[in-house]
Amino acid sequence: MYRYIAFDVETPNRYNNRMSAIGIAVIEQGEITEEFFSYVNPETRFDTFNTQLTGIDENTVKDAPTFPQLWRRIEPLMSSGILAAHNAVFDMGVLKHCLRDYGIPWKATAKYCCTVQMGRRLVPGMSHSLNVMCDHYGIHLNHHQADSDSRACAEILLRYFAAGAQERDFIRTYRLI
Repeated sequence: MYRYIAFDVETPNRYNNRMSAIGIAVIEQGEITEEFFSYVNPETRFDTFNTQLTGIDENTVKDAPTFPQLWRRIEPLMSSGILAAHNAVFDMGVLKHCLRDYGIPWKATAKYCCTVQMGRRLVPGMSHSLNVMCDHYGIHLNHHQADSDSRACAEILLRYFAAGAQERDFIRTYRLI
């Protein structure tokens, strides 16, 4: 089994080009072996909708690291495996915007898998929203909290593999540059 870096980001506004929080859950040898969470100072304004959804506002992140400060800490982790996210296009897009907008070089492409796309093939005929999938599998979820969402993504991914999903069938490449 590959090493997976399941991650989830929360955003401060509708532009989805900055993070206000990130959660990471590492999967190795079929189990979650490490978790990380941080608020992120997005250096931009918050929309009321996003604050109501996540509970994160300017006060929450005022002493949090900016993305460039945080990236120095999490880049080795993010580079250490295949990225995974629930609705990965969203989370990968936010990551791409942050890297680009802050002028942070990383890599041109990243291998990833999406638990929404996997679920549509493996468990058809139902909603694949994170809360529905967590209810289906009996996974605890504090929705729209990056640490809980990233752990839930990792647990769903493990359920898919335990049910026989073949890794090679779901790994994609995301262009970051």
